[in-house]
Amino acid sequence: MWSGPRNISSAMMRSFENRPDTTVTDEPFYAHYLVKTGVQHPLKKEIIQNSECNFYNIVTYLTGSIPDKKKIWYQKHMAHHNLPGMDIHWTKNVTNCFLIRHPKEVILSYEKRFPIDSIDQLGYKQLCILFEYLKKETGKSPPVLDSRDVLNHPREILKKLCDKMGISFMDQMLSWPSGRRNSDGMWGQHWYKNVEDSTGFQKYQEKNKKLPDKLLSLYKECISYFDKLYLHRIRPQKQPEENG
Repeated sequence: MWSGPRNISSAMMRSFENRPDTTVTDEPFYAHYLVKTGVQHPLKKEIIQNSECNFYNIVTYLTGSIPDKKKIWYQKHMAHHNLPGMDIHWTKNVTNCFLIRHPKEVILSYEKRFPIDSIDQLGYKQLCILFEYLKKETGKSPPVLDSRDVLNHPREILKKLCDKMGISFMDQMLSWPSGRRNSDGMWGQHWYKNVEDSTGFQKYQEKNKKLPDKLLSLYKECISYFDKLYLHRIRPQKQPEENG
């Protein structure tokens, strides 16, 4: 599952991890990203010391046998961890899905924690590059989920996603016990409070806060990529108002 930051990606990981036939892996390229970019994130030193940092070793692991003798391996990936020049050919050997969130909400949430210097931090461009690559290689569009649709229609959207992936939907995907998981990356103590407190998907709440003027140009960049992916999203039967 490919996403960007400040989305419901960790809740989606909880949803799949609650299936008895599924194992999960949390952001396996994060340490590699921290090494290559030099970006300063919480627990950077500890993450690098305790994680695989070699790109090809990570890819070999991700395309190998499914751990824990499970049938499904849910891999939570951040699209912005795909740095320029990185090989993405390995992705055609696995089943890929995309999770998007409206740029206004992502930007407002992200800026509370870190300054935004580039669109590359938010993953929209990288999501589109990967989507187009997979579409060309496989001849079909990978499934796209919009976070608002998942929150408002979790059963319907997840069932449709499972159908597209050729797996059975399970009611266990709609709720889970609160708390931390051994599968959470060590960075979870900084980033995962909301999902640790959660027991399921919470209904979408409209955000009324406006973007500051200094971020409007960034928003315009992001929305062009978002709109391209939004056209391909799995749609609920009852359509909400269009994002805008």
